[in-house]
Amino acid sequence: MPVKKKRKSSGSAAATAADDTGVKKCKLGSYCRSQASGKVMSGEEHFSSKKCLAWFYEYAGPDEVVGPEGMEKFCEDIGVEPENIIMLVLAWKLEAESMGFFTKEEWLKGMTSLQCDCTEKLQSKFDFLRSQLNDISSFKNIYRYAFDFARQSKYRVMNKDQWYNVLEFSRTVHADLSNYDEDGAWPVLLDEFVEWLKVRQAS
Repeated sequence: MPVKKKRKSSGSAAATAADDTGVKKCKLGSYCRSQASGKVMSGEEHFSSKKCLAWFYEYAGPDEVVGPEGMEKFCEDIGVEPENIIMLVLAWKLEAESMGFFTKEEWLKGMTSLQCDCTEKLQSKFDFLRSQLNDISSFKNIYRYAFDFARQSKYRVMNKDQWYNVLEFSRTVHADLSNYDEDGAWPVLLDEFVEWLKVRQAS
């Protein structure tokens, strides 16, 4: 007689199908949850132009410019003094045209390049801003930028060539002036400085 094959119970088959389906649903659900949580995290870290603009208006006046009063509050919030070197480097990064002022366009362009839309993010960039002074190319650009700031002051004692020569002098001449060439092409301003320094060191 032919051997009869045992039929699987419908209940067992249904349970297996349910288990398989359950596994798939579980895996899918887990995948969706992990994806969703990833989006939340990236959303928190992602730069927001809208948030950056709202941050700007915390300090800007009716003319949509951060002026002296707004700048003072801004410095207080980020925890640095207005004369701190970080403010000069930040102004350079924002390509600010006027000392002590940030326009909306300068703010948005500069903060976007830094990916900063709040106080905390800018504070986290302080080490980076300071590091720009250790980079030869960046330091030279910042130094030249500082001249444009300095000439806005009512105290003008140097022209542009003298300003650049001071940088070259500081980079090439030793602190003890041992390699200073009196017959070199240094401006009179620096010759006078060397004479003054030699007298001071001798006294």
